[in-house]
Amino acid sequence: MPAADDLEIDLDAFADAHAQGATVLDVRNPDEYEAAHVAGAVLIPLGELAARQEEIPAADPLFVICAAGGRSLQATRALLDAGYAAVSVAGGTNGWLAAGRPVVTGPTPH
Repeated sequence: MPAADDLEIDLDAFADAHAQGATVLDVRNPDEYEAAHVAGAVLIPLGELAARQEEIPAADPLFVICAAGGRSLQATRALLDAGYAAVSVAGGTNGWLAAGRPVVTGPTPH
């Protein structure tokens, strides 16, 4: 299994990718997502990933985010095993917020 360092991207690099239109998958729970999420992030909670595989956005790479990085790392490993080019966002949405980056609220990506 690859080391976490090989599976993660830091928040600054993610911010650059996001500014260029990166595809983002949020694996948190719906209440967390609705409270604040990165603009454009598609919500599929970690526990529903396998059952909702047809909804996983196609992207290379697919940026996976959660609250702090634990769930997204778990999801990234599963997605890589399933053949997706996924990378976890280290620090997650909490880190994104702490850095003063913009978020949106509500149940939709935008």
